[in-house]
Amino acid sequence: MKIAVAGAGYVGLANATLLSQKHEVIAYDINEDKVNKINNRQAPIHDDYIEKFFKEVNLNLKATLDYKEAFCDANYVIICTPTDFDDNLKSFNTDSIEDVIQKVLEINKDTTIVIRSTIPIGFIDSIREKYNTNNIMYCPEFLREGHALYDNLYPFRIIVGEKSVQAEKFANLLKDCSFKTNIPIKLMDSREAETVKLFSNTYLAIRVSFFNELDSYAEDNNLDSKEIIEGICLDPRIGNFYNNPSFGYGGYCFPKDIKQLISDVNISQKALLENTVKSNEERKEHILNRILKFKPNIVGVYGITMKKETDNYRESAVNDIIERLKDNNLGVIIYEPTYSEDIYHNCEVYKDFDKFVEESDIIVANRYNEQLKNVKKLVYTRDIYNRD
Repeated sequence: MKIAVAGAGYVGLANATLLSQKHEVIAYDINEDKVNKINNRQAPIHDDYIEKFFKEVNLNLKATLDYKEAFCDANYVIICTPTDFDDNLKSFNTDSIEDVIQKVLEINKDTTIVIRSTIPIGFIDSIREKYNTNNIMYCPEFLREGHALYDNLYPFRIIVGEKSVQAEKFANLLKDCSFKTNIPIKLMDSREAETVKLFSNTYLAIRVSFFNELDSYAEDNNLDSKEIIEGICLDPRIGNFYNNPSFGYGGYCFPKDIKQLISDVNISQKALLENTVKSNEERKEHILNRILKFKPNIVGVYGITMKKETDNYRESAVNDIIERLKDNNLGVIIYEPTYSEDIYHNCEVYKDFDKFVEESDIIVANRYNEQLKNVKKLVYTRDIYNRD
């Protein structure tokens, strides 16, 4: 088959790489640098499996800036463009999705359009009516940054928001290119699939907030947070996973998805959701107050990515900590050797670790690294398990 993928970010590039093992795939993106890198088999994002596949696997993959080249004669067009939350509209900005849909319908009305971007509940119904077509369906993705291709190769489940032969066919297309057997496939109505996506990420945000609140309580009362977490998580209903304290949830998905869900649900259903957002903000205040107790003049922030093995800086919870520190008139310096610029959030970025340590009164690390081992007395972190 010929498959076009619109958008070459984490989701799009992972889908394109997965499917190009067995099919002709053309990735369409408006970023020329990304397109050139893909065609030269240089991963434009940090993902170990994508980098490995680009080096070792013979992929039938091409990238282009020309949407006509990508969409013409494509059996499927998979849309993976970003949908940031617009605080003024109180909803995802879906302009990039509609732009692609219009381009596809302009040149290839018979293709099946599959949206894998995150969308509001009810979006598929409205877009089918708006463009008078039934050839649009939703297939939510459940990928982790830094592990996007891995999670495509070994998915927990495949969900398609349509009960039809074409939906089953697309689900099996993904399954056939994966490395895992016995993948659960669920076909459901589009609104149900949209709800699964938003509530899944919201549950994970709630879980992060729960263990962060537990950790804040333990820290304020001089208790051993690790002992408490391990005691709680011995219950198999809770499980010893996704329980490592942090400075707050962040990343590209959680903050915007929970905001969208709050916008979508009825007023009587918002209490838990709104309090999760509030809890996340209170956690950052807690972290700030703990740092202030050390009475530093210069705070060294170790690492600005949201999580290990990613290159996502802009959605990191650390950003809010940096801004709060600056609001309290503290000097902030940053150690992040992977960041290409010298300034981040108006703070100097150091590439020399020893110099960074020398100038820091305290080192704040959302995620601990063995590099900090010899200066552990300077380090403030809530990373108990040294993992995400």
